[in-house]
Amino acid sequence: MNDQPGQPSAARELVSLLDLEYLDVDLFRGRQPESVRQRVYGGQVAAQALVAASRTIEDGYHVHSLHSYFLLPGDYGVPIIYDVERIRDGRSFVTRRVMARQHGRPIYYQTVSFQRAQEGFEHQDAMPEVGTPEQGMDLVELMRDRGNEDADALGKEWAALEVRYLGNSRYGLPEDPEHPSQARMWIRIQGGLGDDPLEHLATFTYASDVSLLGASLAAHETDPTRVQMASLDHTIWFHRPFRADEWWLYDQWSPSAQGARGLSLGRVYTTDGTLVATVAQEGLIRPVKPRD
Repeated sequence: MNDQPGQPSAARELVSLLDLEYLDVDLFRGRQPESVRQRVYGGQVAAQALVAASRTIEDGYHVHSLHSYFLLPGDYGVPIIYDVERIRDGRSFVTRRVMARQHGRPIYYQTVSFQRAQEGFEHQDAMPEVGTPEQGMDLVELMRDRGNEDADALGKEWAALEVRYLGNSRYGLPEDPEHPSQARMWIRIQGGLGDDPLEHLATFTYASDVSLLGASLAAHETDPTRVQMASLDHTIWFHRPFRADEWWLYDQWSPSAQGARGLSLGRVYTTDGTLVATVAQEGLIRPVKPRD
């Protein structure tokens, strides 16, 4: 991934953040942004791990899925080391496993599958009817208005992302008894990226963690300061090529919440209605009891 001449600083900084330093064969180091938050943003770790895996793949393969687990909170104070294991090199598919570690301990695991381009059957779900990005609300402003203590810090970290929130099951979206907990938003990387496909895959992976777990709370009246939230796992299936710097709809819903965990799914559509990715995440959504 390379910075582009004239690329806006926020997009340039994000591309630089997701680039990795080569240490040795299959071993890389990722740097950290400046942040006052207590734990590393999960989308950053997932995106850097994908870049590490992609650096070990021959030309002609493209990523079609990644599956991952968050084990420990990341520490912004030190770099993250990414160790890639070559699980399988086949004619059609290649598999890699990436361990991210800090302070000598694994904090995250990712398994990535790559495939050579092949022809086959085609179908997709239709995109729902939604408002335009211009009709959406700035997500960080909305978080700030609702008392999210991380809003300012996230706004700084997410400076390269433009997120226009369309609403959720309680505010802004039509009632849907079959899907009681939904949220929708438009997202793009501000200012534009280059033509390197990995830039688009990595920056999309970074953005895919935005608000996804929040869809599992969309059916509930909650005080964001009274809910402990943490991603437990994260999966992406990449269906079709697209540009992360052009608007894409993040159609999120949660089929289940139970046992202090919420499951959220997301379909990703380009503006012409093409389904380009599907994302899934389960996370901790535990009510915090007020102190006496």
